[in-house]
Amino acid sequence: MNQVLMPKATAVWLIENTRLTFEQVADFVGMHPLEIQAIADGEVAQGIVGYDPIKNKMLTREEIARCEADPSARLRLSPPAVELPPRRTKGPRYTPVSKRQDKPDAIAWLLRHHPELPESAIVELLGTTKETIRKVRDKTHWNSANIKPRDPVILGLCTQQQLNAALAAAAAKAAQAKAQEQEQQQEGSATG
Repeated sequence: MNQVLMPKATAVWLIENTRLTFEQVADFVGMHPLEIQAIADGEVAQGIVGYDPIKNKMLTREEIARCEADPSARLRLSPPAVELPPRRTKGPRYTPVSKRQDKPDAIAWLLRHHPELPESAIVELLGTTKETIRKVRDKTHWNSANIKPRDPVILGLCTQQQLNAALAAAAAKAAQAKAQEQEQQQEGSATG
């Protein structure tokens, strides 16, 4: 869901320039009605210049008029004038230069503590290559003498949620493979 840009300044403008209820303004800007009432009373947001949502294409005059006529109606944010491209979720991602030397340490940690993770999951998790993983595993990496296994979450190369999701996916894949193997053994013993 899209959010209002500069909610407090937008609330100031709506209070000063419309007849909307505190609840309508609060719902639109994502604040509590008591905060909106405090802004209207001059207790909060003193010195904040109002941010015009009409001029900035967040609302239309017709939308405000519709909600002023019906106190139970809620303001709806106008669709953006320019469609933003969807966020990239796959492919390589940028790693700051200061973190790049930490990748082999993170790879070594994952290989030591989570050997069940496939190389493809490590590649996706850390944004590295299979070649680098192989070199760290075989200790043929150019800097292998200085590699110390360190947690990638602590290094800031991935989040704990991403790591947990990768581990859960690996565990599910392993359980599925084990179930298929048992099924094949049962079929083999039934036919033999």
